[in-house]
Amino acid sequence: MRPPLRLKELSKDELDELRQAYRETKEARIRTRVQIVLLAAEQQLIAPAIAKIVRVNDQTVRNWLRRYENSGLTGLFDEPRPGAPRKVTGDYEQRLLEVVRQRPRALAQPFSMWTIQRLVDFLGEESGIHLSKATVQRLLADNEIVFSRPQHKISSPDPEYEVKKRRLKSNAST
Repeated sequence: MRPPLRLKELSKDELDELRQAYRETKEARIRTRVQIVLLAAEQQLIAPAIAKIVRVNDQTVRNWLRRYENSGLTGLFDEPRPGAPRKVTGDYEQRLLEVVRQRPRALAQPFSMWTIQRLVDFLGEESGIHLSKATVQRLLADNEIVFSRPQHKISSPDPEYEVKKRRLKSNAST
């Protein structure tokens, strides 16, 4: 069994900084980490006892206590993670919203309605950023724009068209 890991005694300023971080952080993961340090500092609890309270593994508690001792409060925040940089820029998203709100023919396109694939192709050519249909659909949904099947409506320039249409419908139902 491992010897209990105890946190060094913290100064009043360090405790105040932790308490403020605990109150003000909006991220649950950071709040839990700060709580781990506060429990170790204020109540002199050891890792297994803290682990039961915050419902994590006691090795996790030890890791965060060590990170706090080595780096202070900044050690409790996540480090940057590797991965591809985000393809979508603010300019791309803004242009997407501008384009989708215009008729395709106004942008010299040979069709009269946008589809997700047509948007992907058009913006890919224009910006050089080629995204998947799912990504473009998610960007639109984030801005409360949802594509659905077109509803074709038949109309006529005849001023009495609506009256005649209702009359035909009522005659057909009888």
